[in-house]
Amino acid sequence: MAHAPNTMKHPETILVPPFVARAMFALMIAAVGLVAYAKITDKPLVAVVAQTPVAQSLDVIITGDKSGIYTVTSLDGALLARSSDELAGFLGVMGRVIDRERLVAGVMGTPPLQIVQRQNGNVAILDPSTGMTTELIGYGRDNVAAFAKLLD
Repeated sequence: MAHAPNTMKHPETILVPPFVARAMFALMIAAVGLVAYAKITDKPLVAVVAQTPVAQSLDVIITGDKSGIYTVTSLDGALLARSSDELAGFLGVMGRVIDRERLVAGVMGTPPLQIVQRQNGNVAILDPSTGMTTELIGYGRDNVAAFAKLLD
């Protein structure tokens, strides 16, 4: 059986230098090794948010409509905010996250949530129906303010 001649006009070039490929694999092995070491020796978690006591809380109900606008109401039905309000779009983002968590957990309806402000100033969303706790850290000042102003 005859071999077909190489008809490529340009010889093959190495796109990733071998030392870069070796460095990537070394980094992966080191990461897996560090995680394995931490799990085997039961190292405590160090980069987690401290659970400080709650200074203020509010029970609310967040509901969304088909157009994607989420409404935050108090337990007595008073309108507190809408995701369509100025600088309140994050309410809709978190509303979709909560809806998804509840769908996965099989929670029916719209049970109340807690918006809490901790003694250290952090704001969090607690969903007792799913056990989800979302500490609003690193989401940006305006996004956290959308929930913090519900507590005022």
